[in-house]
Amino acid sequence: MTNVPPPDPDSSRLGFDELLGIVIAFATIGTILAVTLGQRDKGFNLSRFLNFDANNRTTSPIGKLPSFNASPLPTVTPQATPLPRQEAIPPSPSASPTTPLPTSPLPTTPEIPAATPQKLSSSIPVMVPAAPKAEASPAQTPVATATPIKFTDVPQNLWAHPYIEALAARGIVSGYQDGTFKPGGSITRAEFAALLQKAFEQKPNLQAPNYKDVRANSWALPAIQESVKTGFLRGYPGNIFRPNQPISRVQVIVALTNGLGLNATPASQDVLKTYQDADRIPNYAKVPVSAATKAGLVVNYPNPKTLNPNRDASRAEVAALVYQALVQSGKMEAIPSQYLVKR
Repeated sequence: MTNVPPPDPDSSRLGFDELLGIVIAFATIGTILAVTLGQRDKGFNLSRFLNFDANNRTTSPIGKLPSFNASPLPTVTPQATPLPRQEAIPPSPSASPTTPLPTSPLPTTPEIPAATPQKLSSSIPVMVPAAPKAEASPAQTPVATATPIKFTDVPQNLWAHPYIEALAARGIVSGYQDGTFKPGGSITRAEFAALLQKAFEQKPNLQAPNYKDVRANSWALPAIQESVKTGFLRGYPGNIFRPNQPISRVQVIVALTNGLGLNATPASQDVLKTYQDADRIPNYAKVPVSAATKAGLVVNYPNPKTLNPNRDASRAEVAALVYQALVQSGKMEAIPSQYLVKR
């Protein structure tokens, strides 16, 4: 039988180690409370520190603590991550070390001006504008040039070749853009007025009416007015000029006779008998035709004795008649021709 020692009367007292553990525990709790109360204004979250769960129960062995309202944590603005260190660029001598270098402006695209109608440069070939439908334009009227032209449709054996070549050399007539002259083509009254303006330098002594059928912006208006003021051309009754009408042979002869002021004596029947078709000459044209025949202006192809007064004049015939008028004025040398009517 084992003898059990009697109970120690001091065994119910706490030992030194137990007391030290209790003091440390209370000291720890006190420290936590002090830190918590001190960090309250800074949003210290005690529940997170003590690992509270959703029911405000702590999993810490300390036990359940009273809940208290902790201020939310202050919002912390994340700082920009520093860029990797790069090699320093030496500042410009004129730049201040505390002043950032100016940023170079981005290159701007030059503004493209709006398209506006511009005059063609002298270095660009100028094309003749298209002719308007309502009225003939300079595109239809050959532009005169002082340089002699060799027209592709005016051969050496053409009866009007010497007249056309001579007028082209003086810049009085010219061809078309394709290099042709179109000697057999007709010519309008407006085009004939422009030809008279280039060929003659008569002084205006008459008044030109405002023709109803000649627009104020018409290309032919200056030539028409000059041809009327110098006495070459006349209009029709009612201030009508008919600029787009092909001009007849007799009208060309009458215009040249009037413009040059040839002697308008009563028509000689002997002179008019020169033409086999004299009966077709209008009454108003008999005196001028007689004067033009005497002055050597009339050229008839292919038969010198046939005038064909009422037929539309061709461009070749107009060139021959105008050339003979310049010969009569002393501005051109006479050209021998078998088609020239002589009296």
